[in-house]
Parts: sequence; C-alpha cells; structure tokens
Amino acid sequence: MTQPQSPQKAFSSYFNGLVLVAVISFSALYFARMDLMVSLHLSPLLIGVIIGTLASSIFKHSKSFTQNGVNFSAKKLLRLGIILYGFNVTLNEITSLGAAPVVIAFVVVAVIFTLGTYIGMKMGLDRDTSMLVSCGSAVCGAAAVLALESAIKSEPYKGVIAVGTVVIFGIIAMFLYPILYHIGVIPLLPINEGIYIGATLHEVANVAGAASAISPEAESVAVTIKMIRVILLVPLLLVVSYVVSHDSHMGGRKRLQVPWFAFGFLAVVLFHSYMSRIFGDWIAADTLESVVAALRYVCNVCLVFAMVALGLQVDLNKFISSGGKAFTLALILFAILAGGGFLLVKFFI
Repeated sequence: MTQPQSPQKAFSSYFNGLVLVAVISFSALYFARMDLMVSLHLSPLLIGVIIGTLASSIFKHSKSFTQNGVNFSAKKLLRLGIILYGFNVTLNEITSLGAAPVVIAFVVVAVIFTLGTYIGMKMGLDRDTSMLVSCGSAVCGAAAVLALESAIKSEPYKGVIAVGTVVIFGIIAMFLYPILYHIGVIPLLPINEGIYIGATLHEVANVAGAASAISPEAESVAVTIKMIRVILLVPLLLVVSYVVSHDSHMGGRKRLQVPWFAFGFLAVVLFHSYMSRIFGDWIAADTLESVVAALRYVCNVCLVFAMVALGLQVDLNKFISSGGKAFTLALILFAILAGGGFLLVKFFI
C-alpha cells in the first residue's frame, strides 16, 4: 500500500514536475516559432509531445519527486486547455454556412469514429487505441485525442501513438490537397474545396494551411467547417463515456465518467459568441479582442503542457510494439476521409 506523501514532499513533487514540464513546453513554443516549423505548420503540441517522449527516461528516473506536477499538467491543465479552446469558435460562423455543411461535418465525425473503432479492433488493436486514433481523425487531431484520453483514462502511450498518426497524415494531406486541386484532380469550386478541406483534414493548422493555398474564401469556410467538427467533440465525448461505462467486456457496468470539461468548452463557445453583445457597450472591441487573444494563448500553453506531460509518461517499448497497427488504421481512415469526403461535397453541396 502506497504511503501518503507529506505536505512538503507533495508540494515539492508538484513544483519539480511543473518546472520539468514548463522547461520542455516553452522550448517547444520557442521552436514552433522558427521559420522552418512555421512553414511546415508544425504546432508546438506536436513538438512538445516529441520532446516529452524523448525525455521520458528523465521522468522515469525522477518520478518520485516530479510525478504530481506531471500528472497535474496531463489532467488539470489539459481540461483547462480544452475548455479555453472554445474561444476559437463562434456560433455565428457556423450558422452562416447553412445546413448542408453542418450535416456533412456530422456524418464525417460519426462515420469515421464508429468505423475506425470497429476496424481498429478487428485489426487487433485494443479498444482505447482504436478510439483515440479514430477520434483524432474524425474531429480535430491532437486536441480531440487529448480530450478523449482524459475522458476514458487510457494509458499515456496510447494517446501519444494516436497523436503521432493524426499529425503525420494531417501534414501529408495539408500539402497533398492543394497540389491535387491545382492540377485538376479535385474538380470542385474554391468554396466547395474549402468545405472539403474543413470536413476531412485533421488539425486546425492543417486546414488553414491547405485552404490558404486555394483562396481566402476557401480558407474562411474551411476553418469554420473545422470548428463545427470541434464542437461535435462534446456529444462524442458524452456518448463514448456512456458506452464505456456500460461495456460488459470491461468487467461489467462501471461508474459513468462524465467529461464535465466538455460542457465547459461548450459554455465558452456560447460566451465567446455573445461576448461583444454583453460587454460591447462598455468595453472597446480592441480590448475584447486582446483578451480573447490572451486566452487563446493560455489555451495553447495548457495544451502544450498536457502534450509534454503525456510524452513524459510514455512507455517506449509499448509505443513501438503498438505503433504499426495504429498507423495502418490511420492510413485507412485517411483514405476514407479523402474519398468519402469528396463524394459528400461533390453530390450534396
């Protein structure tokens, strides 16, 4: 039985762990601003999880006096980051597109997650890894993986595997889609190409990068469609939490783990949507924009801290042994997204 820590040791473990995570996180934020990283649209989340994973041996040998801070970053700061992610979305942007793109986004999220989980388990992947890879492909890349990982409480290495798959195929798609469009392989109007990109690419950065190579209008539409997929993360987390709690193959009914941070995310979306109406009469618009920009930065920092903490907790042996099948699943989902998404946009927009 583990002995409880003294207050001094507990505080020291929080402090040391947070310092370790902070050093790596701010290094990742620094590297992400380098011209090469910016040109490749490599986010600090990706850089953070890579450095964290490479430094996992440091955490393994210092676990006794850094664990509290690393766990705090992986859980509490993660949820705060997901909640603050709502400042990237407004309801007005979504409703301005009409019903068809919203339906397409819903179909993509529902089909890719359900089909991906089924295919992954048939391939021999465990349920958690299958769901994490599928969620990252279906919704919004690394942020979605982190949110689902927190909701189902999977082992850290599974989340890192899932993040790795969606990052790689997201980057491939970001460069491939504009090339195929400009050589005429994708016969869509620029606006419809924006819908296609927003409905099928993984990360927000991937969407913005690919769509900006088409036209400003395509970029605006693509990012908005992507935000619809982000919002759909909320009902997805609720459904998955309910199903997992009633999974008879996991030892019978379990206590339902409600992802309350998902409601926090939705509340922030609503607040962000009506913020100017609430405060517009007595706070300048520039000031509100500055506050939102600051909160977005805090969101980004929290998510980077969470990714670094996730990487630090990785068991590299398990990561290597499970990675191949996960990448195969991500490849299959990438092909389904590219082909199925094109057909949806071609025939329903």
